[in-house]
Amino acid sequence: MYARVTLLEIDPVRTSVDAAVELFRERILPVVREQEGNEGVYVLATEEGKALLISLWDTPEAADAQAESGWYAETLSEHLTLFRSPPGRERYEVVVADLPVAR
Repeated sequence: MYARVTLLEIDPVRTSVDAAVELFRERILPVVREQEGNEGVYVLATEEGKALLISLWDTPEAADAQAESGWYAETLSEHLTLFRSPPGRERYEVVVADLPVAR
């Protein structure tokens, strides 16, 4: 499994963290879910606007496909005013995963 990790900071003068998360749920998440090889997404955020997005993929090619298609750059440019600075993005191999078991 591979993780695409995006580190960003929302500009609270331009939008709230809640509004940015709702925008992600409505406009970005449905597209990510449709991508081949997607295995889920985690979004972590602080009240101050720092956020970490972790999307999980079955192959490194699937993890990189959004960048190669241009979708990521286009989507980022549409929402660039929400951020204090351009988000950083990297791909990692998941070498340990210990998630809670659903009960």
